[in-house]
Amino acid sequence: MKAPDFWYRPPSLAAAALGPAAWLFGLAGAWRRAGTTPWRAAIPVVCIGNLVAGGQGKTPVALAVAEAVARHRAGSGRPVHFLSRGYGGREAGPLRVDAQRHDAAAVGDEPLLLAARAPTWVSADRVAGARAAAAAGAGLVIMDDGFQNPGLAKALSLIVVDGATGFGNGRLIPAGPLREPVAAGLARADAVVVLGADRTGVEAGLPVALPVLHARLEPEPASAAALNGRRVLAFAGIGRPAKFFESCAELGAEVVGTAAFPDHHPYRLDQIMALAERARGQAAVLVTTAKDALRLPEAVRTMVDVLAVRVVWHRPERLDLLLDRVLDPCHGQ
Repeated sequence: MKAPDFWYRPPSLAAAALGPAAWLFGLAGAWRRAGTTPWRAAIPVVCIGNLVAGGQGKTPVALAVAEAVARHRAGSGRPVHFLSRGYGGREAGPLRVDAQRHDAAAVGDEPLLLAARAPTWVSADRVAGARAAAAAGAGLVIMDDGFQNPGLAKALSLIVVDGATGFGNGRLIPAGPLREPVAAGLARADAVVVLGADRTGVEAGLPVALPVLHARLEPEPASAAALNGRRVLAFAGIGRPAKFFESCAELGAEVVGTAAFPDHHPYRLDQIMALAERARGQAAVLVTTAKDALRLPEAVRTMVDVLAVRVVWHRPERLDLLLDRVLDPCHGQ
């Protein structure tokens, strides 16, 4: 699904017309949360979620939190497992991801990124996924998305917000991008991660007592250096493709063309060949994101350069303080 443009503009006639549907969507979500008793795992569950539909950088943040756990004095000996719904994949799970056997069509693109770092489970039933991870020896589960899923209790919930887009027009789906009202979501969160420069005034509207972490997406040095000075045709099927195109230009690439696809788009061979023909006509190379690369047909993967990114924390000690709550049983006693 590609987010409608009016979701990230001031409230419009289109948003107003969809108001009744948005009200029903919000009511259904509230009933679901109110009528569910969460199951609590014997191991901590850390949720990396958001309040809007589409990509906000949750998966890179989940990877960065796993790295922070490994460095933490009370977490270094605690095996981390990831848990994902596996959006875009056909497997309902619970299933442990095996990059040698599974592709994005089976388990989704994000679980494959996570599985390159730590054991990863896909499960439409989050409780069943957490049970499977615990039975396999996990000492902590990091759940990529699932904040609105009430079935599994969270020991720590971080809400990721893209500083450039914030909460959009502030309306619920389908009138806007929100999965639930902002106030209701923030009331259940333990902290907010503002990713990138806060251009929409997100932090000013947050509760005073809610901790705020600041971070940015930074290209991996090797892939960034490979783009400097090159002519590129950039394409992406992520939550906000324009953000990727801007990153390519900021790294010194000459972006001679772009192509935006819906989030989690399953690329066909003919689509990539057509893009390659466009690139050749402009003496450019194709470049995409690490997430998109996992959805490319095997036959054309060597034709496309990949720009990988990582999360860099502004003050990592603030994340450590939050992790104290779940990793150090003596913390606060």
